Amino acid sequence: MSSAILLRNGIALLHDNEDHVHATKTDILVEGGTITRIEPNISAPQGAEVIDCTDKIISPGFVDTHHHLWQTQLRAKFGDEVLVDYMLKGMMQGSNFTASDVFWGQLGGCMEAVDAGTTTVVDHPHMTYSPEHAENAISATVTAGIRSIFCYCITMRVSCWEPLQLNGNFLEPWMFEQLAGLGSRAPFGPNGRVQLGLAFDGWFLPKEMITDLFQRARDAGVKLVTTHYCRGPQSPGSSLVEQIDNFGLLDSRFLISHATGGTPKDASLVRKAGVHISSTPSTEMQMALGRVACFDDTLKEMAPQCSLGVDLHTNNSAYIPGEMRLALQNARSEFNQKLYDEGKAPRRTHKTVEQAFNLGTIMGARACKMGDQIGSLAVGKKADVVVFDAATPGMVCCENDPVAAIVLSSSIRDVEIVIVDGVIRKRDGKLLPVTADEAARGQTGEKELRWREIADSILRSQREILGRIEKIDFEAARKDVLQRFHVDEKNIIEV
Repeated sequence: MSSAILLRNGIALLHDNEDHVHATKTDILVEGGTITRIEPNISAPQGAEVIDCTDKIISPGFVDTHHHLWQTQLRAKFGDEVLVDYMLKGMMQGSNFTASDVFWGQLGGCMEAVDAGTTTVVDHPHMTYSPEHAENAISATVTAGIRSIFCYCITMRVSCWEPLQLNGNFLEPWMFEQLAGLGSRAPFGPNGRVQLGLAFDGWFLPKEMITDLFQRARDAGVKLVTTHYCRGPQSPGSSLVEQIDNFGLLDSRFLISHATGGTPKDASLVRKAGVHISSTPSTEMQMALGRVACFDDTLKEMAPQCSLGVDLHTNNSAYIPGEMRLALQNARSEFNQKLYDEGKAPRRTHKTVEQAFNLGTIMGARACKMGDQIGSLAVGKKADVVVFDAATPGMVCCENDPVAAIVLSSSIRDVEIVIVDGVIRKRDGKLLPVTADEAARGQTGEKELRWREIADSILRSQREILGRIEKIDFEAARKDVLQRFHVDEKNIIEV
């Protein structure tokens, strides 16, 4: 349970009404999971825990708007892969995860996110091979203590690897039943910290089936829908944004991941409908998905509705400021190169650290439809807070510009305290033990779990999964995937 916490004498990063961030020396009082006061010299209420934040920066918790949290056991398996290979070695490996494997992978992914200062995550869990897989993922999310929108995923499922065969019934009756059942129970965990959303990429289905699913999602109370969208040589086809609009479904519930290769018309439709975008720079730059959309000057119209996601903690860091940094410096590099090609140089930098910081805080909150609750430090908002040690070798003297220090200099080791919903989840740079959700105790056998015990369970699960994966002929499967997704192999070249 949350109790009163007084963060005393820290440098708080406070947003104004124009989204400008002001570094302000102040105290912050948290009571019952809510920020109740922000002002200097607050007297501590009786029983409150007082934390001295001298030489520390107090930041809003980071908001990650696109993440596949279940994949922990696949870490470092596709560090040199492009999209098609990741689909085989990552996304489609849900077939080799039991429901128990999903629990441990999900718990590991969620706790890594918390360790990195992420307090809210939009989860795209494309591993729904059975009702138990989804239930275990929700239970693990609640156990980890993170705030989440768990987007129930109607996903492509492998039924056989040799030869590669997909489940012929994309929409199983049990999926409809489970979606309705989850809707009747949601939200989950203390204070409803885990909400229900929908993740869907089956746009090849007949319109009637898709619109029926979306009506069922509405009936289940779903307020956020997420989908992938990339256009390019690896993912040919017409505009998904236009297709969704033509189906009469495009509205503010949508959070579109990547949106690389989007058109100006896409940007206009996104802006008009109030759709939000999640850019994941590490993935997009590695896997040849195209220009990172959040700072793409050809898609300026949708810029106010962009945010950031990690996508794959198995392939890159779960640290949202790392994605801020990559997006910002990549945008600057592209802008500078255009000028250089004309024999010119810029008078000032392109884009700002404040813009990058906002992508992972207040703009992420708006993408989650929670801008009035999270994403900034303000009285009345939920107490989702990150405290940075500003005296580490990487952060000392950061008072010159704390926002720039977080975006350009910080690392996970500088994240000293993480508070989610008024509960301290990381202290003195270390994750605290978690309390297993009641539904999770069949998996854990214990009520309280320390990280080392969780890591041991993840490693045991990983060994079993890798034993199944090593039997797969990935080269044969790759050819099948290229054919199924109508990718012209002439467009995939050796470099």
